[in-house]
Amino acid sequence: MEQLLQNIKQCRICEAHLPLGARPVVSAHPDAKIVIIGQAPGTKVHDSGIPWDDASGNQLRKWLDVSVEDFYDATKFAIIPMGFCYPGKGKSGDLPPRKECAPEWHELLFDELKQVELILLIGAYAQKYYLGKSAKKTLTETVKNYNDYLPRFLPLPHPSPRNRFWLIKNKWFDVEVLPTLQARIKELI
Repeated sequence: MEQLLQNIKQCRICEAHLPLGARPVVSAHPDAKIVIIGQAPGTKVHDSGIPWDDASGNQLRKWLDVSVEDFYDATKFAIIPMGFCYPGKGKSGDLPPRKECAPEWHELLFDELKQVELILLIGAYAQKYYLGKSAKKTLTETVKNYNDYLPRFLPLPHPSPRNRFWLIKNKWFDVEVLPTLQARIKELI
């Protein structure tokens, strides 16, 4: 695992397309039981090199009901984005994760992660990649039907402050999904 993580952190496959250059962000340990698959680092995470080191990470930790110490304990949580580097700015937020990363690295990482019991799929990119045809037409439908994917996967919206209107509009998320998520996390850590 250590060699694989070093290889990922030295990856430069798509560097020519990255406005801030390559700085792959990943965290994993063979003992991790939970994998968090998000989109791609934002500029703050690119600068710090620490996954989910931003407002979205603060919200995600609240959803999970875990401490910062537990969240960053790689023996508990592996943190694997769809794109390992900041992809750049788009018209309405960051660009999508680069498509090279997941096919290049995810299978190799999962080969080392033998204890995984739960994979959190955060956002549409992770959900489409891992759920394939079983994903619903929209992220909202996929998240609302989270029970269809348990016990292996639990789809979530992105915890970005930009999604506050989604959260206001979809009150069922707080009532139905978060208690299930928190109970499952408590079982595993």
